[in-house]
Amino acid sequence: MNIRSKVFGGASTPEDPILHGKKPKGVKADALDSIPVTREEIRTVNARFDDRHRLVQEQARVTRDGASHEVSLINVSGGGAMVTGDLELLLWDKVELNLGEDGTIECAVRWIRGDRFGLEFAHETRIDCGADEQAAILREVIRRSFPDAEFEATETAAPQHDGPESRGERRHPLVWSGLLHHDYQSTNVRLRNISPTGAMIECGAPLSIGSEPLLELGEALSVSATVAWVVGDQAGLRFHTPFNLYDLAKSRPEVTPTNWQPPAYLGAAAGADSPWDEQWQRMSLSELKQELEGFLKR
Repeated sequence: MNIRSKVFGGASTPEDPILHGKKPKGVKADALDSIPVTREEIRTVNARFDDRHRLVQEQARVTRDGASHEVSLINVSGGGAMVTGDLELLLWDKVELNLGEDGTIECAVRWIRGDRFGLEFAHETRIDCGADEQAAILREVIRRSFPDAEFEATETAAPQHDGPESRGERRHPLVWSGLLHHDYQSTNVRLRNISPTGAMIECGAPLSIGSEPLLELGEALSVSATVAWVVGDQAGLRFHTPFNLYDLAKSRPEVTPTNWQPPAYLGAAAGADSPWDEQWQRMSLSELKQELEGFLKR
């Protein structure tokens, strides 16, 4: 635009106003894409969750009846795993899946598709110690956290045991959780197992191998650790100093729910019922209290 010709006149120029008119705002009658739609809620799920836990060339070991087999991990998430390998397993078989240091967890075979197997993790937190020591720890936990636990009226008397091996056959129903402080953030985690030297946790946030988080299990109970390995949403922690398992009594665990919803990748054939029922000899809280009080008073 020639401003001089506009002010003083001169040769004819195409119409070109000094100030352009504003473009209309709002909804156009013939254009649906002009309608603004605002998001009323924040995104509450991670749409890439399943992809984040789909693994590539991750190896692990599956042990059954003392024999170990190398397998490839396809998925590890939501309380279970999908593995593939040359295994001879049957539905409901009990196996151990080893993901790394202090990363052994009991599993039940949920479904079989050729050389692929769907495994469900045991529900309770595994305490890696002798049966007598574990019994003493659990008794103290119940005394502190569940003093009002009552025996069920329909229960039969707890079975008599000949030795610590028999006591270790039945499963306790307790699950410990904690708060992991890492990378300038804090994440709620679940303890899959714990020993004096380390723990296996389930953590929804990504962790870096070699990082040094702080695992807080209660107001006055925390332990420094190094992340030794990460597989899906499972991670292995190596404690900097030996952990006294009796300190678990300082934190209140949760009681395992009776119903468990398997993750989608375990398949519809997994069914709604959990294999960790009577055939696996998992005790209720009152049964556990009755058994512990019975043998420790002898």
